[in-house]
Amino acid sequence: MARLETTVLTASETYTRNHAAQSERVETLRARIAVATSGGRPDMVERHRKRGKLLVRERIDLLVDPGTAFMELSSLATYGQYGDEVPGAGIVTGIGIVHGLPCVVIANDATVKGGSFYHETVQKHIRAQEIAAENRLPCLYLVDCGGAYLPEQDRVFPDARHFGNSFYRQTNMSASGLPQISAVFGGCTAGGAY
Repeated sequence: MARLETTVLTASETYTRNHAAQSERVETLRARIAVATSGGRPDMVERHRKRGKLLVRERIDLLVDPGTAFMELSSLATYGQYGDEVPGAGIVTGIGIVHGLPCVVIANDATVKGGSFYHETVQKHIRAQEIAAENRLPCLYLVDCGGAYLPEQDRVFPDARHFGNSFYRQTNMSASGLPQISAVFGGCTAGGAY
């Protein structure tokens, strides 16, 4: 492989200053992602464990092929919103290898508001489905959901990218030959059943 030469002077004052500033930003991003991917409040995690349930990322780790990476999508959804009580919009989406095939995984995090759907949860869910359809990837749904978060339901249903749109996308992908597989791990209230 050819080596690309650089003219960057790593000992220069400008490089040193820019590197330090960028490193600080990267650390801030990593800290925010750590919070966003930590799941719900400790008491909700404990309740989940007492019920003998795996946490959402543990389920995903068991689902994807050993030694392969899971590329999580939109982990910072809802960052700085809702008093930071809805990390990652209460749903984990990403791409992983399952039995040698790349698949989109959409998994509710029941430790975050019972896995209920907020407006941003729906947007994240639909975006993962768009990626699946555009790239002809099967969708695997790990369902543990309380349906729409009722105080937010006026923002969950009313637009072109509303929660019902996810059902429409699911049926279209299925009709086009893309597998749509759901595994249920708990509550599936109302639209959470899909």
